[in-house]
Amino acid sequence: MKLDVINLDGGNAGSIDLDEALFGLEPRADILHRVVRWQRNNAQAGTHKVKTRREVSYSTKKIYRQKGTGGARHGARSAPIFRGGGIYKGPTPRSHGHELTKKFRKLGLRHALSAKMKAGALVIIDDAMSNGKTAALAKQVKSLGWKRALIIDGATVNENFLQAARNIEGLDILPTMGANVYDILKRDTLVITKAGLEALEARLK
Repeated sequence: MKLDVINLDGGNAGSIDLDEALFGLEPRADILHRVVRWQRNNAQAGTHKVKTRREVSYSTKKIYRQKGTGGARHGARSAPIFRGGGIYKGPTPRSHGHELTKKFRKLGLRHALSAKMKAGALVIIDDAMSNGKTAALAKQVKSLGWKRALIIDGATVNENFLQAARNIEGLDILPTMGANVYDILKRDTLVITKAGLEALEARLK
């Protein structure tokens, strides 16, 4: 399949052939869901913690005698039944991550690219070059109609372009190795440079 290539100025820069194996799949929500869930679970801190019965600050003295009160038999105020007592079976620090095979992660990335292609939200640009001026780049982005866009460049991102794009709201730049399903789906427009396209094809084959 063919797609037009443009410049950041909006001018035409020819066309390019896209790999059907990367951009021609029928997107499957179940595959995308599994990969996004794997990403978000791995990113979760897992630092939640509650105090157990032995950790709360209370005396361990028996609060009243065992028999004769007409009430239940309690040993300490730190019991979970009392207000301010320890929490029973509460959350403890742990990892929320789980395994997902490399083959499946690559498949998810292919489906994410195909989803953007099918939605008409894929743009190929000649290269990500800039003079380092945020105002000039912001004007170009506005004229192209990109409100929430992700730009995927080659192995490295041009430093001047990165500096210019740093303060533009809704614009994110990633090198090819940073391309992931969650970031692609989260943005309205996916922009890939020619260098990024070649590197993605090499990565996903």
